Amino acid sequence: MQELNRSQKARFSIRAFKVIADALLLRGYFKPVGASGQKLVEALSVLSPEIYGVMNDPQRVELSGLVYIMDRLPKGIEQCTRYTFSAAEGLQEGFETIMPLKRRRNSYRVNGKEMCFEITRGQSEIYDILTHITFLGIEMEKIRKRGYDEDGKTQEWIQLEEIVTSKKKIKSLDQEIWNLSKIVGATFEETKKAYLRLESSGDYNNGLFQIIYWLGKRAWQAHQDPSEGHLVIFTPSLEEMMGKHLYAEKWATNIKQILQQKKLIDRPLHIISSNLHSIRNLLSCYAVGKSKGKDVYETVKFVKGQDDALNRHALKHGMIDYKDTSKSHIDCQIIDATKIDFANLHPDVKADEDYIKKSKPVLLVMDYAFGEQAFEVMDELLKPYQEQKLNVSSISVMGKAGILPGKKGDIMLPTAHIFEGNTDTYSFKNRLQVKDFTQDITAYRGPMITVLGTSLQNRDVLNYFLESSWKAIGLEMEGGHYQKAIQSAMIRQHIKENVALNYAYYASDNPLQSGQTLASGGMGDSGIRPTYTISNVMLHKILTKPKS
Repeated sequence: MQELNRSQKARFSIRAFKVIADALLLRGYFKPVGASGQKLVEALSVLSPEIYGVMNDPQRVELSGLVYIMDRLPKGIEQCTRYTFSAAEGLQEGFETIMPLKRRRNSYRVNGKEMCFEITRGQSEIYDILTHITFLGIEMEKIRKRGYDEDGKTQEWIQLEEIVTSKKKIKSLDQEIWNLSKIVGATFEETKKAYLRLESSGDYNNGLFQIIYWLGKRAWQAHQDPSEGHLVIFTPSLEEMMGKHLYAEKWATNIKQILQQKKLIDRPLHIISSNLHSIRNLLSCYAVGKSKGKDVYETVKFVKGQDDALNRHALKHGMIDYKDTSKSHIDCQIIDATKIDFANLHPDVKADEDYIKKSKPVLLVMDYAFGEQAFEVMDELLKPYQEQKLNVSSISVMGKAGILPGKKGDIMLPTAHIFEGNTDTYSFKNRLQVKDFTQDITAYRGPMITVLGTSLQNRDVLNYFLESSWKAIGLEMEGGHYQKAIQSAMIRQHIKENVALNYAYYASDNPLQSGQTLASGGMGDSGIRPTYTISNVMLHKILTKPKS
């Protein structure tokens, strides 16, 4: 029997993780330390994702990966042993809503040991959380083994416990970080970096000392008494709503109702999946910043933090701000382009006023969807409203993605989306070309991989897609799902087949380069130029007359 190579093993592990997760959802529960949970551990360990660094080293806690997931899990998760996944069941009426720093999802601390995740964004959200919980289980066992020995608590653990349980102020932070570094098996520098990154998260996390202490303590309690072990539960309400687009349908209906009420539903509609600051800022930054002589990127940087002023200006000039009430967690802006403040538009933002007054375009800027949720919301949005088809003229998708041949800040222009793990591919005509972008920013054009999750990638799989005949330029989570919904809408004649498509991503990370994975931290101000370059090119395509 031919032995699988490393890339094949990794791809098999990704598929295995998904199949196991789907089976456990149908079962309704599992124990992370039980046979089913260990299958997830095995799949993740074989995969050995780049974002989780030294996860497979039994002597070292993967601190960068730990910080990464703590920013995406609710505060206090380290103290819990019960993780419940549910649909929206009205828990906000009786419990405090906890929103992670870098994920738009509602969670609830039901009691001292139980955390409930409200799943409203599809199966990608379940895979995302299960990946993090599986990783957490691996790391907490390392902490237990390093904090406790056959004689009980180690001296380092006793010192950590005193810090966490007493209210005394730490006398020497560096000394305590040095002590903690011995528990986690990391260098002093690595431990301090992780400590400072969590401190920068503000009140969204409990800090490195508490996180390490509670992870180790809960693992020790479970080791001593199996009844104290961790348990994952999927409620019947969650199983019933999966695949039914319940929240996406409410979201899309709310948007269409606004378009109808404002008498915009017949106008040419340009859908833009993007963050909610780029388009608004491009249209309003010059009026708010009054920065003569500065290019648009400097102007945008100058008005950073002036959201109230930018919103006031945008609302006076055609913008409608929609805060989501469907629990899809996708806010929107509807912009009547005929009301743009053309007299105070930055010179770098090209718009043809005569063309706009004549064609009367409407922009629908929607915040990022998450993974498979992209199919649900786009599928529902493109459906007719009360038997009236929307006049969709263009669909633009701007987001961040991992790049394979380049570096952080580069731009990727997909020509096709390839679903990781199966043979589904979606090719399309991307109206954006490399020549649309200035020479001071590098742009790549080619196929992109739509992945199951950013935490489920390793070097061998990514090298396969880069170096094989696929010649993929990057990986992201939503593009293929969007395109699946768009082509479905074309087949059903909900939208025209000649709808213009504009896809572009900027590189937030390069998972093939050490120190450039998502776990290494955000881009900061270095993300301004690629983000606004893409947004400006997309606006130019929409707000000027197409070339025949």
